[in-house]
Amino acid sequence: MRGCSGISPRELPSTGCPIQKGLWKVLAGLLHLGNIHFAHSEDEAQPCQLMDAAKCSLRTSALLLRLSEDMLLETVRIRIIRAGRQQQVFRKPCSQAECDTRRDCVAKLVYARLFDWLVSVINSSICAEPDSWTAFIGLLDVYGFESFPDNSLEQLCINYANEKLQQHFVAHHLKAQQEEYAAEGLEWSFVNYQDNQNCLDLIEGSPISICSLLNEECRLNRPSSAAQLQTRIESALTGSPCLGHNKLSWEPSFIVVHYAGPVRYHTAGLVEKNKDPVPPELIGLLQQSQDPLLMMLFPDNPKETVQEEPSGQSKAPSLTVMSKFKASLEQLLLVLYGTTPHYIRCIKPNSQSQPQTFFQKEVLSQLEACGLVETIHISAAGFPIRVSHQNFVERYKLLRKLRPNASSGLHSTPAAKKHSEQPACTEEATLQPLLQDILHTLPALTRMTSTLGNVAEATSAPLHCGKTKVFMTDSMLELLECGRARVREQCARCIQYGWKQHRNRKQERQRRAAVCIQAAVRSWLTRKHIWRLHTAATVIKRAWQKWRIRMASLAYKELDGIEERPMSQVPGSLHSSTLSSADTRLLEATIRLWPLGLVLANAAVGIRGFQRKLVVCACLQLPSSSASSYTVQTAQDQAGVTSIRALPQGSIKFHCQKSPLRYADICPEPSPYNVTGFNQILLERHSTVHV
Repeated sequence: MRGCSGISPRELPSTGCPIQKGLWKVLAGLLHLGNIHFAHSEDEAQPCQLMDAAKCSLRTSALLLRLSEDMLLETVRIRIIRAGRQQQVFRKPCSQAECDTRRDCVAKLVYARLFDWLVSVINSSICAEPDSWTAFIGLLDVYGFESFPDNSLEQLCINYANEKLQQHFVAHHLKAQQEEYAAEGLEWSFVNYQDNQNCLDLIEGSPISICSLLNEECRLNRPSSAAQLQTRIESALTGSPCLGHNKLSWEPSFIVVHYAGPVRYHTAGLVEKNKDPVPPELIGLLQQSQDPLLMMLFPDNPKETVQEEPSGQSKAPSLTVMSKFKASLEQLLLVLYGTTPHYIRCIKPNSQSQPQTFFQKEVLSQLEACGLVETIHISAAGFPIRVSHQNFVERYKLLRKLRPNASSGLHSTPAAKKHSEQPACTEEATLQPLLQDILHTLPALTRMTSTLGNVAEATSAPLHCGKTKVFMTDSMLELLECGRARVREQCARCIQYGWKQHRNRKQERQRRAAVCIQAAVRSWLTRKHIWRLHTAATVIKRAWQKWRIRMASLAYKELDGIEERPMSQVPGSLHSSTLSSADTRLLEATIRLWPLGLVLANAAVGIRGFQRKLVVCACLQLPSSSASSYTVQTAQDQAGVTSIRALPQGSIKFHCQKSPLRYADICPEPSPYNVTGFNQILLERHSTVHV
């Protein structure tokens, strides 16, 4: 944005001067102006002296604003008074507080003109010509209702604006509801509700109100105390229901009951703030500035100067802050009434700006300040719940199951039944029969509710069916939701019953299948176990046969020094006449199977005496020629052979080999009822073998 010549708000008078640079320069001068401080003057006839630390700020501010340093200091410290018909001029030094006030007045005046100029620049940049306007979108940001421990004129103006906007919102809301009811074909009128017109009459009413009393005090141009203003307001407006006072407060104040709650306003300083006087010498000072931007903001206009100057008794009444604010608010409302407003309520959940944190008191106070509580009360007086036909049918079509099977006045026509069986769609011809079926269930729901004890709720539950929407109250919504929950509970029970049956049948099939699988597996495991036992027995049998043959071979080789004698050369003691044919056959069998015979001869039970000795000799094949070379000792009272001693012939061989059988190296415990084998065979040279 560059400047050019002319008085257009978009450009500066001097050619080539950037606007941003001029703005920063003026703002910097105002900041330095705020650092100017004055010392208290003991003599009222002398102006206040400038403090030493503020001289640099005064010089810098005058340089940035392009003003004379002496003229700036003199205008702030000395007030010019014009009195009499001759308009005589008097110069009066100001006190320290007055100097600070005049300094701040210069800054506020420049800020106000600069803000208005910026708004006009922005509007002229983005807006088209007024003749070509067809529609526009405006954004209005209202700070909201204010209530502090100390409230003054600023809070009174803001709350007054909120009262006017709340009245417009309520009127717009009620009007929109009435138009919607009329469009849907409902014959209904709003009930009486609490309006805030009494509060508005208290603030801006005619002929007497708070605004008029403050303006009158400003026009009288007389000193007014805070207690006197409080007394006048209470005496003039004592009949208003929205005016109150705090008897326990020592400070002069009055209470206004707004729609969001009561607010206590202090009367001290109300008149001075409402006047907001701008001394003409301050405007003249800014008109003498050589800065291009200030020259445009403060032109040398005699009409404006006359309007700002108080000219004694013939002066025109000056505009107060309340009057300007009221006029601006009326213009805003004219724009709002000619448009279609949409409201957005912003609620701050907490003051710490923390996520997922809600303070109930703060949220409730904001809801009350925004007027939502009052709006809810107004909506509750009508039909706050409005549902379209399609959504209503989709949600509450389950209620048709509550209709009794035999009822004279509640059955629909066959055509309606045919339509009710079809799925709900957006066509009105299809939705109407479904709506009628749902509405016919209301008597059944009412009887069910009265049975449960809620007779009042069942009787006071209106419902209206419009052209495109269904209007109902909270009690009717609760009734419909209760019936819907009841139907869903019945459906859930049916589903649970069917599911349990299916689950039980499935579990029974699974149990039977598991039993069959278990039987097959167990049969296969048994067959496999028997096969393994059979295989193991075969292996053991073969190993035992091999071991038996090997042992026989080893025993034969160990006894190879003894010459074999035919059976006829058995010792004479054995060829006695007492040996029968049975004994002879037993001896021959024993010779052929000598290990088994030795075991039988060594057993605790069986043959005894001579037969045992004969069996032992035959099994060991002892020579019969030298009877004195061996000795056979048997233990008749014990199980097993005591010792066998013989004179070996030739070399002695020992064969040691691990048995292929498991646990073959573990000797079992002897038992008198078991047949045992060789316990020990000892072969020694030139010594006898004891058995």
